[in-house]
Amino acid sequence: MPAVKPPPTVKPLPTVKPAPPLRALRSLQALRAGRLRRRLAGAELPRHIGLIMDGNRRWAREHGLADTRLGHRYGAQHASAVLGWCEAVGVRHVTVFVCSAENLRRRGDEEVAFLMRVIEEVLTRNLAGPRPRWQVRVAGDPDTLPESTARALARAEAATADCTTGARLTLAVGYGGRQELVDAVRNLLHAHADTGRPVRALAEELTSDHIARHLYTAGSPDPDLVIRTSGEQRMSNFLLWQSAYAELYFCDAYWPAFREVDFLRALHTYATRKRRYGA
Repeated sequence: MPAVKPPPTVKPLPTVKPAPPLRALRSLQALRAGRLRRRLAGAELPRHIGLIMDGNRRWAREHGLADTRLGHRYGAQHASAVLGWCEAVGVRHVTVFVCSAENLRRRGDEEVAFLMRVIEEVLTRNLAGPRPRWQVRVAGDPDTLPESTARALARAEAATADCTTGARLTLAVGYGGRQELVDAVRNLLHAHADTGRPVRALAEELTSDHIARHLYTAGSPDPDLVIRTSGEQRMSNFLLWQSAYAELYFCDAYWPAFREVDFLRALHTYATRKRRYGA
């Protein structure tokens, strides 16, 4: 990938003041959230949630921001709140689709550079504090990222490696599900070649576990629930192998406007479904 020129330092976010909801509406939302929490008491909740953060630019456009790239920054800041909701209900594994391999290839250089700066300045800074609550892992090909972004992500992994909470956050950056499978098979073949055994032996004994051990997300359980915001109903090359049996939930809200009540509704829907695992 050609080198991406970093933009000037990102300026502070402009204040976005949507029309305040009526007091009755606020009370209704709080009432609904409380009701959902009670319904979730004792319910089987997902161990691992995948989040496709979609709709940042459309949210910015809807709120009258002249520079729609700012939606990425609002979205990154909102991720902290959503992770807090996950913590509150006991979800210990979360994978966030931050930036796809296709985004890096198809978006303009300026937008990609801005998004990379947001990842460096907002996501990694918020996650790699003195008392990290999440152990950070990165899924994706670091060679496709600007060097400064790859370094920032590596620092976040190192800074949170000794996190004692037992919670793991995987950031999918420059990620593509098909490429992940290609890389997994390639690494599997390299590992087998080191044993000196013929490839035919691997072909005869190959199982899905062999491939799973070489995925970017090795060591984490497969996602039980994948939530996508913005109303789009597709996977967009996200965790294709891992989400084979995941429950899918699509929310119309754009990511920066994704509320706790929306999150709780997704969990309630998951809890009421009967998982069939392909049967």
